[in-house]
Amino acid sequence: MTHGSEKKAVAPRTAELVDEVRDSAKAGTEAATKALRRFRDTADQALPGSVQPLRKKIVDAAIELADQLVDAQYKFHRSIVRSADRALSKPEDEKK
Repeated sequence: MTHGSEKKAVAPRTAELVDEVRDSAKAGTEAATKALRRFRDTADQALPGSVQPLRKKIVDAAIELADQLVDAQYKFHRSIVRSADRALSKPEDEKK
């Protein structure tokens, strides 16, 4: 395979990887959103109205935790894509 055709083959693989990572990140965000809704609903049912400030504090902490987890997942996925792009973009003689 020549270097030019090698680059053409790499581009679709990189694009596929980016799409897969994007889909995974979206699924992770949606899962976190659903989990937060379930958590909030459970807190609403379990904690009486008289402890509303405590309930709000707990739910806010859970939202912050989920936000940090989603952000970490996003950074991890971005790192994977960058590393894969570099690895797939190297000419064959550099990979050895």
